[in-house]
Amino acid sequence: MRSIPSTPRWLGLFGLLPMLACLGYALVGDAEWREAARIVGGLYAGLILSFLGGAWWGIASAAPAAEGRGTLGWVWVAAVSPSLVAMGAGLWWLADPERPEPALVTIGFAILASPLVDLRLMQMGLTPRWWTGLRWPLSLTLGAATLGLAYL
Repeated sequence: MRSIPSTPRWLGLFGLLPMLACLGYALVGDAEWREAARIVGGLYAGLILSFLGGAWWGIASAAPAAEGRGTLGWVWVAAVSPSLVAMGAGLWWLADPERPEPALVTIGFAILASPLVDLRLMQMGLTPRWWTGLRWPLSLTLGAATLGLAYL
């Protein structure tokens, strides 16, 4: 991570703290704290998933090919998908608040898979060289922590 500029590196790492705090509370807290930590952690993971879609939208918008047709079509779909997945998982959770596991697993796996989009964007030359070096560890940590909340 040393090749990543310090501002995105540190802000990215600090961005893991809310989820790690939620996971910690879920592990050591009583049942009331565990449920609160799962709710807050699930909301945070959904927000970050949506944020990733916004980042992809910005990357696609800044690409020289953004005005044309074809090559970036999949990026626009990928950019909207995280918000739809997060919203769908949230509605699923609302429909069955006693069983948050399916929603947390859905969000967790979506976050774990998200670097694949970043990898393709990098291969297309649309991201800075350091982008995937930042995204992989952040997504693996956040996705694993979200799955951890699902199974506590």
